[in-house]
Formats: sequence, structure tokens, C-alpha cells
Amino acid sequence: MTPATATTPRPLDGLRVLDLATLFAGPLAATMLGDFGAEVVKVEHPRRPDPSRGHGPSKDGIGLWWKLLGRNKRTMTLDLATHGGRDTLLRLAASADVVVENFRPGTLEKWDLGWAELSAVNPRLVLARVTGFGQFGPYARRPGFGTLAEAMSGFAAMTGEADAPPTLPPFGLADSIAGLATAYAVMTALAARDRTGRGQVVDMAIIEPILTVLGPQPLWYDQLGHVQPRTGNRSRNNAPRNTYRTADGSWVAVSTSAQSVAERVMRLVGRPDLVTEPWFATGADRARHTDVLDEAVGTWIARHSRADVVDAFEKAEAAVAPVQDVRDVMTDPQYAALGTITTVEDPELGPLRMQNVLFRLTDTPGAIRWAGRPHGADTDAVLTELGLTDGDIAKLRAEGAL
Repeated sequence: MTPATATTPRPLDGLRVLDLATLFAGPLAATMLGDFGAEVVKVEHPRRPDPSRGHGPSKDGIGLWWKLLGRNKRTMTLDLATHGGRDTLLRLAASADVVVENFRPGTLEKWDLGWAELSAVNPRLVLARVTGFGQFGPYARRPGFGTLAEAMSGFAAMTGEADAPPTLPPFGLADSIAGLATAYAVMTALAARDRTGRGQVVDMAIIEPILTVLGPQPLWYDQLGHVQPRTGNRSRNNAPRNTYRTADGSWVAVSTSAQSVAERVMRLVGRPDLVTEPWFATGADRARHTDVLDEAVGTWIARHSRADVVDAFEKAEAAVAPVQDVRDVMTDPQYAALGTITTVEDPELGPLRMQNVLFRLTDTPGAIRWAGRPHGADTDAVLTELGLTDGDIAKLRAEGAL
């Protein structure tokens, strides 16, 4: 596929997005839009930048997470609680297509920047409101983070070993899912605007998208009273399905969701006799004999190196993958072929390797134009483009709005 260039048309060219959100879910949605051409302006508090700038490791005092989350965004400062900040935001919103925010419900309204005021200056605006629990209900005003969604949704309850505590993910899983869902919701609202001529509000609760991706658990409970237990790496829907240690101390993951793959795996590991067992015919029945199947697969894998295991499974057309850490990911040939990790030149830190855009389009691909920029780097430029004079900008600074 031909790589994107500075002149390659992008699908969201001309779309203007104001990112007022902090941390992860809302800003990630804006990042996804920016990756495919949207002009994203990141609006941060003058004295309290987005906390993601300080999350995780840094280099030379510069947060690396922000370099990823802030890519393809221009950055400006604005205190929305000031008179000048409010007026300036309304001027920005008047020519924007999308505003993304994640303040607690009622905060924008307190500043006279709610949907009534925003839609009055721009009836075509889409306002994406990303909060932990949504805009209404008994929990709406609680502080909300992805960790709480991972706990409330059932994810933690079903994750981990049966005799161990519920397990939370070591990264922002619920936030990331909500960010992707918000980008989809925004595009859905924009498609509706193309028909109706009017924008609308997107109400995204972080507790909901993660529940959606957990599958039919509510349906199972509703119809059968079934509550999915913790089973570690095993599955109650098929077997063998686990991680297994190789002779050289590495780990591989094996999945047999398809009956034909399960049969190939057992023949590969020298146990074709198990394929003829009556219980082998369905995934659920195989799962009830997991100990037998894990013993057969695990014993064979333990006698071979990781490379030999992967090679043998590939030749047998059986599903396997090495358990990789980030060092392996950076050199994996499939990721390399896809261009999943790309290099971005950054004026502060030099070349940066990071994840590429989320998907490939043949005719209008996305692109990373720059990594996350310094706090407020584009404030004056954005305001000048808005029509403010140097005197106007100086007045806003004197007020503390910038």
C-alpha cells in the first residue's frame, strides 16, 4: 500500500475538532479523528495541563504517553471558567464540527458553555460528552475512571485464576474501548448531520462500551442464570485453549475455537486418539476435558523450542502465537509488514517509534503528521486565525484566560 504523504487526501480533511477532554477516553477519540485528517485543537487549562503529560515514564522531563495521545493535535491554553475563556471557546465552537469533553455533568453548564449555548452559536455542532457513568442516573456525578468500569462491568470478576482475586488490566482498557467507541459515535452523529443539517449530543459512559465487548453475559444470565466464572487462560467454550511453556522457557498461546483446528492440534502433538473420543466433537464438551487436553498439548510443547513450536503449528495449519512483550512486538515480522509501528520525527525528542494509525485505507489513508506538542504551543496561532489581534490576546493573558 502506498504510504500517505503531505499531499495525500485524508477522509476527514476539513473536519474541525475541539478536544477539551483530559486523560484518556475523550482525548483518544480526538486522536483517532486527527489520524485521519481532522484538524484537532487540544484546549488545556493554562496552569493545569492534561494529566496524561505526566503519566508514565518520561524522557528529559517530557512525558512519552502524551507524545502518543497528543499526536496530530495543535495545542492551546484556555481557562473556560473565565469570562474571556468562555467567550473565546464559543468563538472557536462557532466554526467547529465537534467538541469532545469529559467534565463531570453540569460543569460546562456552570460556565454557561452547555449544549444550549454551544448549539446556539453552531447548530451543526456535535458535542461528545465522555464521562465515567453518563450524563444522568444515580452515579452520574461521581468521579469516574476506567478502572471503575473494569470492575463494574464484570470484566474483573471473570479475569484471573479461579482461586485468585479478580484481576484488573495493567493498562487503560475501558478508557481505550470508550475512546474508540466515542470516535465511532462522533462519526455516526456527523453522518446524521449530513441528512438533517443539525448536530447533536453524544453521551458516552465509559462503563458501557466495555460491557458490550464482554459478549453475551447479560443474555446468558437473563435466560439461564449463568454467571461466567474466572477460569484463568482456559475457556468454557472450547479446549485446548491456554498458554504453554516451551523448552527454552518462552510461552505460546494456543486457541482451538474451530473444530478442525482442534483436530489438527491433537494430531500434531501425537494424540490423534483423542480426536475419536465422543466428547471431542464440540467445543463445550472438549472444555469439560481440559485437563486431558492441556496435558497432551503442554507435554509436547515443553519438549520443543518456541521457534520449533510456532513452525510446527504453522505447517499443521493450527492456531498458535508466541506470548510477546513489547521488545518482541518491535521486531515482529508481521507487525513490520503491516507498518504497525512507525517512526515519527519530533523536534523535542528526535525520532519516536509508536503505534501507527488504527487501520489502513487504500485511497485516503490516515497519517501521523506530528507527535504531541508542548503545552500551549499553538495558542497564539489559533487565536490569530480566529481573528483576534495581538491586543486581544494580551488582554486574555492579563485576565488569566490563557
